Amino acid sequence: MNSVLSTQRNIITVTQLNRATSQLLAEHFFSVLVEGELSNLAQPTSGHIYFTLKDANAQVRCAMFRTQQRRLGFKPENGKQVVVKAQVSLYEPRGDYQLIVEQIEEAGDGALRRAFDALKLKLSEQGLFDVAHKRSLPALPNAIGVITSPSGAAIRDIVAVLRRRFAAIPVIIYPVAVQGDNAKHEIAKAIATANRLKQCDVIILGRGGGSLEDLWAFNEELVARAIYASEIPIISAVGHETDVTIADFVADLRAATPSAAAEYASPDQQHWLSRFQSLESRLQQHLQRKLNQKQQTLDWLGQRLQQQHPGQRLARNRRRSDELEARLKQAMRGKLRRNASVIEAKSAKLWRYNPALTISSHQQRQDYLRQRLIAATAHKLEQLKQRLLNASQTLHAVSPLATLNRGYALVIKPDSGAVIRSSEQLKPGDTVQTRLGHGSFTSEIKTISRD
Repeated sequence: MNSVLSTQRNIITVTQLNRATSQLLAEHFFSVLVEGELSNLAQPTSGHIYFTLKDANAQVRCAMFRTQQRRLGFKPENGKQVVVKAQVSLYEPRGDYQLIVEQIEEAGDGALRRAFDALKLKLSEQGLFDVAHKRSLPALPNAIGVITSPSGAAIRDIVAVLRRRFAAIPVIIYPVAVQGDNAKHEIAKAIATANRLKQCDVIILGRGGGSLEDLWAFNEELVARAIYASEIPIISAVGHETDVTIADFVADLRAATPSAAAEYASPDQQHWLSRFQSLESRLQQHLQRKLNQKQQTLDWLGQRLQQQHPGQRLARNRRRSDELEARLKQAMRGKLRRNASVIEAKSAKLWRYNPALTISSHQQRQDYLRQRLIAATAHKLEQLKQRLLNASQTLHAVSPLATLNRGYALVIKPDSGAVIRSSEQLKPGDTVQTRLGHGSFTSEIKTISRD
């Protein structure tokens, strides 16, 4: 047997085998994603992390060096479900198969839970969960809107409860997908549509139970902000009682189940009927009391009316009116007599001061003074006329015109008006004006004699 083996070719050593295997694994599994549960976690002083990744049927050793740990977004713990990005390797000295891990992420619900917590903290800090922003539900809505899947169990539960509690209230369904990539967009659009159309007074937003991943559309920021922006109160009813979503925190009210949401949104018609009956009974009692009070008041007023009949009051008032009328007439006659006496006395006194006599006396004096003024004026005018005549004669005697009338002439320069008294004032060619006793003429100097 040994001789047969020794005669075969291509005999390799263990080292060569492990090295070839390591190279083969590195070439074919350079980077893989593996999901499993953490166990046997060890963190020595070197800073590296060693652990086993296992599932129900198998396990594999793993190592993550200290330089790669800065990518960790959580604290690794035994029992956590994770997804590792790793390179498949073989530890050649022992021939152990292992994974050299580059990155670790929480798998499934773990990663989603971290995203949930991060978004919850962000929206809480921005005030989207504040109680002051939450609106009250209408006591008796005109219509109820339901945003959910039209084919799920949730819509059947909601409609059944609404019909049982108050069948007269209309139910408006806004069908949407409640899971999947497009679910968040459909839900946000349905909320905006309900607010734009204003067909309902309250909205139920919900779906049936499921995993955290199934419910993830209700943990999206787009949906949270659409709920916050809604002017219509929204009841969140997502999943079962133990399921909690971001929509529950932002909504005006959280219901444990879709059926509970329908209970919150709708009034109990039996309760309202009992309340109406109670109010009707109270109203009847109140009206009866009022009628009794009014009847008592009417009876009392009737008695007073009989005691104080209007006919008697009218008769008394009529007699009083006659008495007052007689007194008024008597007072008016007395007043008129007194006024007549006063007027007569005032008239006599006024006659004594009548200005007619004074006016007549002054009129006669005025006529006398007018005659004297006319006579004096005529005499004065005659005197002034005589003085004017005497002055005229004197003026005519000394006037140069009189001299001119006796044959003399007055020679002047026409441009300056200067009187020519000597031939020295003239030269040949000058023009002079000669004024006579009657008229004047202009002449030009031809020759001058100095004699």
